[in-house]
Amino acid sequence: MARQIKLDQIDAYAREQVVKLVRVATLEADRRLKAETPVDTGRLRQSWQTVVQDFDGRVFNNVEYAAPVIAGTNLPPSWQGKQRTTPFLDIVAKDIQTWVTSEAAKIGRES
Repeated sequence: MARQIKLDQIDAYAREQVVKLVRVATLEADRRLKAETPVDTGRLRQSWQTVVQDFDGRVFNNVEYAAPVIAGTNLPPSWQGKQRTTPFLDIVAKDIQTWVTSEAAKIGRES
């Protein structure tokens, strides 16, 4: 049975659902980025940081060599010969888009 929401409560309910989606999507992106980050010493993987606020979720990495590794142009020696044709960030971004669409549908069905 669908949840009944009073007309004057629609705004608060919609905001709550968006905040929930931003939070779970950001945390899932963080998890997937850490799992897919190439590892040599582990510093890059351990340096992912996550900030989640109401309508803003960010996952970032401040390691000085993060950008070239993310782009697939400077992989660690342990990954030589294992380089993907698509940088791992692109793979994670595509996967997370599909995941967010699915998660948004689940949140919608909870209503």
